Amino acid sequence: MAEDSPFTVDADWLQNRLGEPGLTIVDASWYLPAQKRDARAEYDAAHIPGARFLDQDAVSDPDSPLPHTLASPQYFAQYVGAMGISADDIIIVYDGPGFFSAPRAWWMFRVMGVFQVYILDGGFDRWKAAGRPVTAEPTKTAPCVFHADFDAGRVASLADMRRIVGTRESQIADARSAGRFAGTEPEPRAGVRSGHMPGARNVPSSTLAENGELLPKDRLRKVIEDAGIDLSKPVVTSCGSGITAATITLALETLGHTDNRLYDGSWTEWGGLGDTPVVTGKE
Repeated sequence: MAEDSPFTVDADWLQNRLGEPGLTIVDASWYLPAQKRDARAEYDAAHIPGARFLDQDAVSDPDSPLPHTLASPQYFAQYVGAMGISADDIIIVYDGPGFFSAPRAWWMFRVMGVFQVYILDGGFDRWKAAGRPVTAEPTKTAPCVFHADFDAGRVASLADMRRIVGTRESQIADARSAGRFAGTEPEPRAGVRSGHMPGARNVPSSTLAENGELLPKDRLRKVIEDAGIDLSKPVVTSCGSGITAATITLALETLGHTDNRLYDGSWTEWGGLGDTPVVTGKE
């Protein structure tokens, strides 16, 4: 495992263990339209040997009008069980750049009761650039039973957020860019207002990693505290649609902060409603 985070592994660690029984590799890449990358097509063209592709859209709740809503434990278990993933496996997740969508998969597996789940430092882009093994061969898998042990306490609902905004009983850390947080950049989704929840603090996901690797603990702590987050108090993480909020969750957990939840509806839900308070500016 990586020296500074209990939740990451480096490329040497993974390459040395390729093909080991009980080790499951998951490509959890997902991209915004502006990134102009097709995660599934990239996986089909090249992936780490043995990796399975986790479609972040397909594994979401099919009945939710919001993007990337966490699926029910039953749906999640059925989906990943069909991929041949067991809750007893050691699961390594990765994405292209390193820390964009992989933390969301890491968080989902943890919420569903998997605790031997780790993120590949540097992501697939760096793995490939270093000339490490890749293949276009489809990964052969056999379905298995995935036993989900869902921790509902890790997920914040709209009702929770309405209360939190009113009472300030928990801090809100928003992973969107500074421009989207302040309301100076438009939201990428139609019908969603610009700005942020009253009292929220901005911790852009891009500030938590460097060269596809999670920052060392001392630098993570500084970024989070400089944003106005008190690590001795509860935190709810949020973003645009629940994907990059998990990068803050990962940073918090790396620093030993466990009193945190992820607001799954995130800004798409909050900013898309007409009766939720929205503020603009940096504070």
